[in-house]
Amino acid sequence: MRPAALELTDQEAEQASWAARKRTVDIGGLDLAYVEIAGAEPPLLLIHGFTDTSRSFSLLTPHLPGRRLIMPDLRGHGGSQAGEGCGVADFADDIAGLIRRLRLDRPVVVGHSLGGMVSIALATRHPELVGGLVILASALMPGFEQDHQLIDEVAALRDPISPVDPFYDWWHACRPGVPRAFLAGLAQDASAIPAARWRAVLEEVRGTDLTAAARAVQAPTLIIAGGRDPLFGEAHQRAMAGALAGSRLVWAQDCGHNPHWEDPAFVAEAIAGMLSAA
Repeated sequence: MRPAALELTDQEAEQASWAARKRTVDIGGLDLAYVEIAGAEPPLLLIHGFTDTSRSFSLLTPHLPGRRLIMPDLRGHGGSQAGEGCGVADFADDIAGLIRRLRLDRPVVVGHSLGGMVSIALATRHPELVGGLVILASALMPGFEQDHQLIDEVAALRDPISPVDPFYDWWHACRPGVPRAFLAGLAQDASAIPAARWRAVLEEVRGTDLTAAARAVQAPTLIIAGGRDPLFGEAHQRAMAGALAGSRLVWAQDCGHNPHWEDPAFVAEAIAGMLSAA
């Protein structure tokens, strides 16, 4: 085994180079950034959560060797232009445009948190484009009340947002062992998003209810839930499993809201199992 210090150096180099790996494609007048890793079909299209970027999946990719991976930045996140709208449907239509632009053949769409909501909307608005869904730590209807900590914390953000703001200790909370260089990169990416856009996207998410949309999904679906998720707990996961006909729910028992950071090997194994069963 290599020394721990060298492992840290490798991880720092990986995170420092992430932005340079991005390509940009025009989606109906909107520049969308993405990272692609070549490999076998069907491709996996991985959609990150609120204020994250494609970097969110950088710890997962080594556990999916040989598979073609497409990881976009949602509009207004990372290297992608903001556009005018910031609702779940806007994000879903952008991803549909990316699938068509890259000529992807019915990819399996993996969505984390907000990305899971986008994936469900994509599968109902553009069912012909989706070969399967993996919904990771997400919800049909977030239901954040006005006194929810996330609402308060986002309301308090002021530009320029500092990547060392103590807020990130809560927002990016996960179990020990997640590389610090990765978390620092996430905070840097999130801090580049204007505070007004944080609030606008969050208001859209708060007002979204995908219950009816989920009942219309035809694609085979795997739900991966964090057993210690402070945002979307068991009630959210049971509601999602009930609405998505034929879906399978698996628990990353020791994980919080970010199982693909906390236990990427488990998440990759679950995804591989779904692919092999298809």
